[in-house]
Amino acid sequence: MKEAVWVDEKGTAQRTARAAADGGLEKVHGAGLYILKEIDRICRKYNIQYMMDSGTLLGAVRHGGFIPWDDDADVAFTRDNYEAFAKVVRKELPEGLRFLEPEELGKENVFHDFTPRILYLNSRTHGDTEEMRFYGGRLNYLWVDLFILDELPENRWSANWTRLLHVLVYGLAMGHRFRLDLNKYGPAGRAAVWLLAGAGKLLPMRAILKMQRRLAVKDRKGRSHLLYYSNYQPDYLHVTIERTWSETTVDMPFEDAVLMAPAGWDPVLKQIYGDYRTLPPVEKRVPSHSDGELEVLDETGTFLQ
Repeated sequence: MKEAVWVDEKGTAQRTARAAADGGLEKVHGAGLYILKEIDRICRKYNIQYMMDSGTLLGAVRHGGFIPWDDDADVAFTRDNYEAFAKVVRKELPEGLRFLEPEELGKENVFHDFTPRILYLNSRTHGDTEEMRFYGGRLNYLWVDLFILDELPENRWSANWTRLLHVLVYGLAMGHRFRLDLNKYGPAGRAAVWLLAGAGKLLPMRAILKMQRRLAVKDRKGRSHLLYYSNYQPDYLHVTIERTWSETTVDMPFEDAVLMAPAGWDPVLKQIYGDYRTLPPVEKRVPSHSDGELEVLDETGTFLQ
């Protein structure tokens, strides 16, 4: 068993024991932690605030580090902080890490999502598939996702309209994906996705990326007390964050590091997960972002499966 620190509902540091990650994820967690530490180093150097987010924040609070079966990591920035980070990250990242923005794929008229990320180049998450070749191999790495929080109108109708526009733009972008899986939608959804993706194919991906950016920042006036994940569609479009929860950060233990978390980490986690302290069923405690080909290089350049 491995000692870990976690934080209870009152913000008090507690100690508990947890099993080490199984299923060969120790190397994956090591790579993720390396990226997180580099993000933290860069942000502290330039006085930029980031926040552990989603499963990474949940892991910090509930497990004192990575969720044992999780195979990725996530951080979030408010818009101003993300733009400050994007200006300096390329010159600061060490060899073996790479900053990838959606615009890089957009130049080749292909689309995966609207999320920038830091890639761990000494890794491989899938086999040499047609899909990986379609994306030029750029998505065949372990990575840390960088989510962006933008202002959401306080008026309910305006907020719903903003979210609907994001769904429509995402539908257009899907026309530039490797393949559309229409089987996961109902009849109405299948028709809508088919029409939007078909229309999106007629537009250059660069134009769709510009649409998404303009939509994300259209309410950037500092007046609303609400924020939302503008580049995490469609999964997190329903999540609404109070500005006070994330405009300041606190330091929180994570594995052998201390990383930034939103000051309102408890309401953020409740907004995303509900009863976040209850573990999922055993059958759902499995990696979800890679297939059986996941490999990480050791110091000698040899793949460890």
